[in-house]
Amino acid sequence: MPVITNINDLKRIYERRVPRMFYDYAESGSWTEQTFRENTSDFEKIRLRQRVAVDMSGRTTASRMIGQDVAMPVALAPVGLTGMQHADGEIKAARAAEDFGVPFTLSTMSINSIEEVAEATSKPFWFQLYTMKDEDYIRRLIQRAKDAGCSALVITLDLQILGQRHKDLKNGLSAPPKLTPRTIANLMTKWAWGIEMLGAKRRNFGNIVGHVHGVSDTSQLGVWTAEQFDPALDWGKVEKLMEMWGGKVILKGILDAEDARMAAKLGADAIVVSNHGGRQLDGALSSIRMLPEIMDAVGNDVEVHLDSGIRSGQDVLKALALGAKGTMIGRAFVYGLGAMGQKGVTTALEVIRKELDTTMALCGERSVEGLGRHNLLIPEDFGGRWQP
Repeated sequence: MPVITNINDLKRIYERRVPRMFYDYAESGSWTEQTFRENTSDFEKIRLRQRVAVDMSGRTTASRMIGQDVAMPVALAPVGLTGMQHADGEIKAARAAEDFGVPFTLSTMSINSIEEVAEATSKPFWFQLYTMKDEDYIRRLIQRAKDAGCSALVITLDLQILGQRHKDLKNGLSAPPKLTPRTIANLMTKWAWGIEMLGAKRRNFGNIVGHVHGVSDTSQLGVWTAEQFDPALDWGKVEKLMEMWGGKVILKGILDAEDARMAAKLGADAIVVSNHGGRQLDGALSSIRMLPEIMDAVGNDVEVHLDSGIRSGQDVLKALALGAKGTMIGRAFVYGLGAMGQKGVTTALEVIRKELDTTMALCGERSVEGLGRHNLLIPEDFGGRWQP
């Protein structure tokens, strides 16, 4: 076993092990990838305030997210095609999250279905919803999530229109992968991945195939999906979805103070400051750069989480110190999953918790609940002087 000391160690194994189209799917942004890059580089601009001669004993990273006890304020974000990164990927990631004590979020565009993940786990997980034009399908999908005992609905707001990701188009991304000379050549170098995939429960979109009228196999899926994301989504429709669910709701994809205020006004249990990992509007500001403005706008009106760019426990600490009550990791856990399956996800979580705990101690804090802006050194121009 290689010695894993940080998330990049997992990323290197992941790149060697997983077919190129699925590696590129995770490790890319839209258009020039400016926002994708700045999601991580902007964390580096924030420095930490070291404190000494402080009692660092009895530390804890435990907290709560939307009223749920968590081992640390980190949830596994919804990631499409997770079951193509590793056989039964959603099931393995959900089990790792459950064992570790953090929330797992299942994507609408998952490979393993809601029912398969529920059957393989013993605790409720969160379900992420993409709004689509097929209202009957959406009603049935929400009911399936209720029947599976999902404890929160995460409604993604920033995918009404799909941002262009050049690598996906050039790779001919599909699940399962289409066998072209190029993909066959690449798959021949990923034999361990291929052997595991032969035993997978599923290799297509489990929440869609067989659940949508007229889509009984993957040959019909592409056309349906391309036409289904709802460009007419507005706050009125969001409110109706919240009423249809009737439970805890997290609104994901908030990157503007005014949108944060609207989400709070609707009564969301939490919002996620996110730019979809830099995969939608290229040229938007990073999530961490927008967090202070959004916190100033909504204060304690709604619980705020942060997604996009987190690769370490120090990143988690910086988000919490800026006011977030929770964070989400996507690529960080996918690297672990692709590298080593369920054990890799657990390893990613362990790495992040150790970094969070150690950094917290060296900043003079014993609990994540005590973190604040007093723990940070923030550049005067970090918020920028952007003109609307």
